[in-house]
Amino acid sequence: MTITLWILQLLFIPVLSPVFIGLTRKIKAEFQNRKGASIFQPYRDLYKLFHKDEVISEDASWIFRMAPFVTFGVTLAIGACIPIVSSALSASPVGDFLVVIYLFALGTFWLALAGLDTGSAFGGFGSSREMMLAAFTEGGLILSLLTLVLLSGTTDLSSVATTMRSLPFSSIAPVAIALLAFAIALLSETARYPFDNPATHLELTMVHEAMILEYSGKRLALMEWSAANKYLLFLTLGATLFFPWGLAHTLSLGAIVVGLIILVAKVSLLCLCIATLESSISKLRIFRLPDLLFTSCLLGIIAIGLII
Repeated sequence: MTITLWILQLLFIPVLSPVFIGLTRKIKAEFQNRKGASIFQPYRDLYKLFHKDEVISEDASWIFRMAPFVTFGVTLAIGACIPIVSSALSASPVGDFLVVIYLFALGTFWLALAGLDTGSAFGGFGSSREMMLAAFTEGGLILSLLTLVLLSGTTDLSSVATTMRSLPFSSIAPVAIALLAFAIALLSETARYPFDNPATHLELTMVHEAMILEYSGKRLALMEWSAANKYLLFLTLGATLFFPWGLAHTLSLGAIVVGLIILVAKVSLLCLCIATLESSISKLRIFRLPDLLFTSCLLGIIAIGLII
């Protein structure tokens, strides 16, 4: 049953990530009084890209060609080992919270390298912006998860999810503050408002899109799929660590099915929250973003201070 759960977790992220991107877009369209595309439109987009030919710059090196496979592989590795539907996979080799964070950083690093590799002006400023945001984001992300680690007494994320269910009432305040810090880091890492506009190619606003502007065909499909995987990974981490209720604690089929249904419901609710937020605010100027990310770090420090 353990192997079956690993396979389920390995497939959960890449199979369902496009539908949650489509769901977020659909909700935003409803807020804008538009009908919007189907929530399954991202699957059609990926199918179309996988059947298109590629155009690769003659200045591109092996880094440009390998980056889509590395970024996609990183998301699969993280998805296979973090708690998704069950916390029974404890002591996973990449289940440590620092390992997960730096695996995310590895994907970001290769994405920035790919943006720089062809010598494109758009790729260059997109990569520089991404590295600036990543440098400020990592602190808030680490501190928000460190709060849960200190409360749980373990760095294994599956064990953290198990412990979070039975925390005393006095721990609600630091957890709530850590959740705010994590939410800001989530928006930055997944290229959402107010840090980035996920649906634009305007020079003054794009960050993620600038780095993948030189890609086409199958490699562009992998890049888009990797971004969708990362979005679902962060939503899943938020749902399982900060709201662990419904997470299966045994390897029985019934518990896993119920945990999967509850997880889909929680992630859908988080998509609604993100779509509502994005429909209520505008993108911030690039030089104001470090202030918001510093707020995330500060919130993490406050949460840890309340524990100590």
